[in-house]
Amino acid sequence: MAREQLTVLIPTFNSDQPLADLLRDVSWADEILVVDSYSADNTVAVARQHGARVIEHAYVNSANQKNWAIPQCLYDWVLVVDTDERLPLALQTEILRLLASGIPADVEAYCLARQTIFLGQWLKSMALWPDYQTRLFRKTAGRYEDLAVHADVVVPGQVGTLQNFLVHNSTPTLSKQVGLLDRYSRYQAEELARRGAHFHWIDVTLRPVAIFLYRYFWQRGFTEGLRGLFVAFHAMAFSFFTHSKLWEREWRASQRR
Repeated sequence: MAREQLTVLIPTFNSDQPLADLLRDVSWADEILVVDSYSADNTVAVARQHGARVIEHAYVNSANQKNWAIPQCLYDWVLVVDTDERLPLALQTEILRLLASGIPADVEAYCLARQTIFLGQWLKSMALWPDYQTRLFRKTAGRYEDLAVHADVVVPGQVGTLQNFLVHNSTPTLSKQVGLLDRYSRYQAEELARRGAHFHWIDVTLRPVAIFLYRYFWQRGFTEGLRGLFVAFHAMAFSFFTHSKLWEREWRASQRR
């Protein structure tokens, strides 16, 4: 039985420093496809130095970028990995064995646990572990949800589970996380507007506070020390700025009438 062939799909933007390490993790793939959002650093050069095929596409949001790139993958199975993620050797070995052993015809995707590393520490509370993600799927079956933020892959058929985990170095610095807050809250505000949601004062008063209390106490963020406090505060701020930007959209629309 011939081994299933695999494309590793990596979305990039100004990520030359972490990209090289990830490319070494997936050097065994039959194809490495990098979809780049017109980086201004050496990302494209680093990708090509490691044998990756590079395509460029203007970025709208994460789901849109990946859905555009998936049909351009050469092989039947696709593994999507972000540049701030790593594949431990155990996960690499498991995927290779799976491809070699033959995947059942009714299985169209596999999910796996993701280990979140925050300032060098593995966070196990606040629903951050095991944080299952669907990342390995048939090219013809898997597409990302039409969501601006935190979209997952959906497939019409059966989804299996891998035993080994992916490592996500989510927050190497606080500055990175604060920078993402502005961009992701804008995406989420746009998503809410697209769904027909409207601003309500509760969404910038009671809702953020409730989210902080839920994350920090009910989901036991306090067990993570200062890291847990920051994550809970970030969740609160994300909600506050998302709905503030929804209000801003509605206010600006009213000024144009």
